[in-house]
Amino acid sequence: MAIRFPIYLDNHATTPIDPRVLDAMLPYFTEKFGNSASRQHQFGWEAESGVELARKQVAELINANPKEIIFTSGATESINLALKGIALAYSEKGKHIITTQIEHKAVLDTCKRLEKWGFKVDYVQVDKYGLVDPDEIKKRITKETILVSVMFANNEIGTIEPIEEIGKICAEMNVLFHTDAAQALGKIPIDVQRMNIDLMSMSAHKLYGPKGVGALFIKKKMPKIKIVPIIDGGGHENGLRSGTLNVPGIVGFGKACEIAKNEMMEESERLKKLRDKLQDGIMSQIEDVYLNGHPERRLPNNLNLSFDGVESEAIMMGMKEIAVSSGSACSSASVEKSHVLKAIGLNDDLIAGAIRFGLGRFNTEEEIDYAINRVVEVVNNLRNISPRYKLKKEATKI
Repeated sequence: MAIRFPIYLDNHATTPIDPRVLDAMLPYFTEKFGNSASRQHQFGWEAESGVELARKQVAELINANPKEIIFTSGATESINLALKGIALAYSEKGKHIITTQIEHKAVLDTCKRLEKWGFKVDYVQVDKYGLVDPDEIKKRITKETILVSVMFANNEIGTIEPIEEIGKICAEMNVLFHTDAAQALGKIPIDVQRMNIDLMSMSAHKLYGPKGVGALFIKKKMPKIKIVPIIDGGGHENGLRSGTLNVPGIVGFGKACEIAKNEMMEESERLKKLRDKLQDGIMSQIEDVYLNGHPERRLPNNLNLSFDGVESEAIMMGMKEIAVSSGSACSSASVEKSHVLKAIGLNDDLIAGAIRFGLGRFNTEEEIDYAINRVVEVVNNLRNISPRYKLKKEATKI
């Protein structure tokens, strides 16, 4: 099979839209273009029907009730609604929130905002693999704690957190539990009921759906979870997220979830094999390469490697025909070193040499073979002209 260039291995940043998703969306741009809130005529009814089908499709992927799904513009908005909405609604009970040091910036920056509003936030440390200890979460919970927020899987190193254990602790201690599942949704099984998840943020464009649409799962429970809206207006989405719904995007999100539900297990196994081939191919031919994140408890499509003595920017410049990343695309405007890699204890050299490979649905074995050869070639070439790396190697021989 001929390889098409450039090769896309940055599927944590975003995924290409699945053609089946696009097919489902197209009629809602042209024939079924109505406003789903227009309930007086057929155009509105058709749009509403598409939205409600999508709500059902999203819910079925995570074992939720369709009425527990609130559509948003993406995971960032969902996170803001969950954290700020809960904080404002429960501030009389307490002003304490618990999260981790390796959360996505959407969580961390929202927590920083809440600190300015008078809330206290604990940022729990993780181990060298990026795993948070559920017992550490339990120790931090006080009578003032109103919310725990721990990401399902990390967007840089792929580590999957012990969500079910944390959910159980929060349920037993009567504290609400939110998880950012943007990277996990559609990649690994999620059961919000079994895992005692109260709120979960999701995004369509991470699982071959369109950009600009996401959802917040809010568990129906007694007493009802209270959330103060952060967008005021016409009272859409049960009054929690005002604004005309992005019907084509929502329809696409639903279709992407339906495909993931049907194909996730087979796809994850295929991607894991390709990921392992990429890892073994690189690490068997290059020395001083280190795996970041948990060796087993990680997303099947994630590979984060540090190349000692080489800058990640130089590696990417040397193989422009392969799209990879040096960290989170959502904070790429910043030159700040990865807070995730800092949190797991990497030194500055290994942080500077970190590359994130994100495999996806449309990657082929031929592309992985090509990527292995190019990474090996580029890293070896860069090390050959690096005085610092040569001095380091000489020092180790003495």
